[in-house]
Amino acid sequence: MAIPVRKRQAKIDPDQCVACGTCFDTCPQGALSIFHGSYAQVDFTRCIGCGLCARECPADIIQFEVSK
Repeated sequence: MAIPVRKRQAKIDPDQCVACGTCFDTCPQGALSIFHGSYAQVDFTRCIGCGLCARECPADIIQFEVSK
């Protein structure tokens, strides 16, 4: 019987992101980038859900959701 793996992934609200780059600099997997200098976006294939970006975000806008 297969057990589904659930993974935490970062979610960033682009309307609240200040594009400071802290999450980009903090991510050990290189899963974050700054889109056209406007907001951070997550590469879900690289995000491991460690939470470092959320802890360091000065705007406190990075949340985590569980994927199926």
